[in-house]
Amino acid sequence: MSSPITFSGFNDIDFNLVVTSLMQQASVPLTSLQNRQKNLQFQVTGFDKLSTHVATLKSAAEALANPANLTMLSGTSSDATAVGVSVGTAAAGGQFDVIVNELARTQVTVSNSSAPDANTTIVAGGGSLTIGGVAVTVAGDVTLQQLADTINNTAGIGVSASVIRTSASTYRLALTGSAPGAANAFTITNALTGGTGVTFTDTDLDGVSGNSAADNAVTATDASLLVNNILVTGSSNVFDDIVPGVTLTALKKDPTATIQVGVATDGTALKGTMGTFITAYNELTAFVGEQRSKAASGDGASIGREPTLRQLHNELRTALVGAHGTGALTRLAEAGIEFTSSGQLKLNETVFNAAVASGSADVRELFGGTGGVFIDVPAMLAPYAQVGGIIPESKKRIEAQIASMDEQIASMQRRLAIQKEALQRQFAEADLIMSRLKSQASSLANFGSGIGSL
Repeated sequence: MSSPITFSGFNDIDFNLVVTSLMQQASVPLTSLQNRQKNLQFQVTGFDKLSTHVATLKSAAEALANPANLTMLSGTSSDATAVGVSVGTAAAGGQFDVIVNELARTQVTVSNSSAPDANTTIVAGGGSLTIGGVAVTVAGDVTLQQLADTINNTAGIGVSASVIRTSASTYRLALTGSAPGAANAFTITNALTGGTGVTFTDTDLDGVSGNSAADNAVTATDASLLVNNILVTGSSNVFDDIVPGVTLTALKKDPTATIQVGVATDGTALKGTMGTFITAYNELTAFVGEQRSKAASGDGASIGREPTLRQLHNELRTALVGAHGTGALTRLAEAGIEFTSSGQLKLNETVFNAAVASGSADVRELFGGTGGVFIDVPAMLAPYAQVGGIIPESKKRIEAQIASMDEQIASMQRRLAIQKEALQRQFAEADLIMSRLKSQASSLANFGSGIGSL
């Protein structure tokens, strides 16, 4: 930074003020360009915000087209710890009495022999163990854990083996079926030799273990339900084919308890999903209005005059106001989604609830059917939000302008620096000359005064 220079020959006037004033005037074009660049940077931020609003709205619209979110029925169970219920889009209302006579279980068979440890004691030295008809051959000395590993490494055996600690220094081999249900039960034929031995309970002494309930810690069973007094069985505790669109899950066996399961119309979840969309739309609309107001007041930092903004808002409103699909309901207003006088969306819950109650299938068709509102809206928004889309390209165009201004600004700053340096040098030279003239004038005055005194 240069030190202050004064007109020492002109009553000590501060020369730095003169330079500053001249440079301020010369810097007006630079300041104007910098302000324009700053406004463009704010516009980039504006497009970023617009992109976020569009992405949020698109996601909310897609959620309303998702069949999983268009279920306007809910299931209830008088004892959710005994029978669980979930409802899909194909469900119809109804009431069902459910009795859980038996649960589907996976067979677990545990050796009645034990070893004092899992990894040291040799429990077998040869022979084989046939599980579910698949032979597991032991080729040498094995510990309990090594035997379990050999079983687990046998392809297609249909069980998993593990070593369990049942008490201090007592380890047993546990075999667990790969799936529940009677069809996945297995038997064990033991032909192991050597070591301390591995044995399984054989209650009926037929040389085969696992084929009697007393042989097993858990016996493989099928689930058995009475649904409206109709017997239903299966290898799983989940039944999704008894009642269309309704999945029942047996959780607790109690042949004496009748569980009431109900399926009824309920638009609560859909109302929440719709609320998310309405909020996203209103926030986008508020942003558009804010940008337009700023542009109208002459704010160059807004994107209110950008054609992209107007085009997006107009297309979106047209899509939401227009007719969709060919069902009984073709407009959002018929399902209670209405525009206010200020252009915002609101949910008329009375109309919405009536539409859901009178025909949830019609609401689903309007929202997510062929040509549905929330099929069309994401498709309309996609060209704006996608990579290389309208908004990213608009932002890219402005960023290119900002980049081109960087060089212009740098060039102007270099020229101004040279100009300032030249001014400082010129006025410093002038100041020096004036100082000399002042000194000469003083000498002449002194000389004249001397002559006058003679």
